[in-house]
Amino acid sequence: MINIYKTDENMEFKKINEIERESWIDLINPTNEEIKSIADITNTDLDLLMKLTDDEELPRIEVGENATLIVVDTPYITDARYKHKYNTDPLGIIINNDGYFITISLKKQTFLDDFKKNKIKHFDIRKRTKFVIQILLRVSSVYQRELISINNYINKKEKMLYKSTNNKELIDLLNIEKTLVYFSTSLKANDAVLEKLSKGNILTLYEDDNDLMEDAIIENKQAIEMTNIYREILTSMTDAYASIISNNLNDVMKFLTSITIVLSIPTMVASFLGMNVPMGEIGTSSLSFIVILGVSFIVSILITIILKKKNML
Repeated sequence: MINIYKTDENMEFKKINEIERESWIDLINPTNEEIKSIADITNTDLDLLMKLTDDEELPRIEVGENATLIVVDTPYITDARYKHKYNTDPLGIIINNDGYFITISLKKQTFLDDFKKNKIKHFDIRKRTKFVIQILLRVSSVYQRELISINNYINKKEKMLYKSTNNKELIDLLNIEKTLVYFSTSLKANDAVLEKLSKGNILTLYEDDNDLMEDAIIENKQAIEMTNIYREILTSMTDAYASIISNNLNDVMKFLTSITIVLSIPTMVASFLGMNVPMGEIGTSSLSFIVILGVSFIVSILITIILKKKNML
């Protein structure tokens, strides 16, 4: 899919049908034919564009003959059945020397909708360096937002784990731990890209750009710190609650065993007294049933008290 946007002389942001200079070309899971056509129109190295069709492409910066490629990782949900089960996907940003700005990714980058809906202040496609930094700042903010959501989910699961006797909640936490590993790796790689850009050797940074770049670096480092903290918390939680779940299950088994012992008393009494042997007056009395029931009840109560004192019930 190819979408083209432009900011005109009146600072009006709009979607256009034809590729023009100083426009933003957004490619979402493009076909080889679409990539080739963009390469021909914008005079961009085809290999530079084709590299972004690999979902394992690592964050980095590559300077070509007529364009500069910047790759960063962005988060996406891998399985809707599991909340907060994320992986990361490369987003390529290409600054063409002929005035074209290209973004390319295999999955829809929802945070870019804020640019497309003109929700970002001081957004101008023609200011390409600033646009790059604004995207990188937005990526860091997306990670932070997802990390806060993950933390809230962890706190919610923590309350459930106190009473849990199955592995479902623990599996959910393990999925989150895997997510945090992906986040940590991608954020550190993104940080290296930001640090390299901040030197001004790749893109010329103006006064306003320096402040924005500093904000992007700070946001990304905060996301890294948040990820590390949540990973440590989650690691200790999964270790502790694996034992808690096991203990909860042991408590259930202990309770069921004790109940089985208590309930077996009436069966044992009835079995002894029901033998085909002379029972004397008990066997002929009209109160035999009440007596047997009373004896069973009293013995069951005594066994229950004993088990309770021994903390077995």
